Amino acid sequence: MTDTPLSPPPVRLSCHCGAVVLQVALTDGLNTVRHCDCSFCRRRGAAAVSAPLDGIEILQGHEALRLYQWGTKTAKHYFCRICGIYTHHQRRSNPNQYGVNLGAIDGVNPAEMSIPWVDGVNHPSDAK
Repeated sequence: MTDTPLSPPPVRLSCHCGAVVLQVALTDGLNTVRHCDCSFCRRRGAAAVSAPLDGIEILQGHEALRLYQWGTKTAKHYFCRICGIYTHHQRRSNPNQYGVNLGAIDGVNPAEMSIPWVDGVNHPSDAK
């Protein structure tokens, strides 16, 4: 009999006002956490962890989610229309993944983690 690694349990996250609640199956728990230094992420300031496209279930507040896009319109950034908190985004770097707001995950305090930065300024799609 072969031992199969278990997937981490789904996490729950919410916006600040509680209007939006998601259940998320993370790709590799919190091990994928990172900050991006692209113009948008740098201003937003939120660290993100990875989830597959089928890994997010909106439990509450679908009607409160709003979409923000710019530039190539590849990335899709979602936030609560009431409190403005970013919940998740479909990545430009890998459109087959979501980035999920680490700080919105119940029970997680990003200040207690060492979070690496990735180069979002020099994105391959921007090369001339």
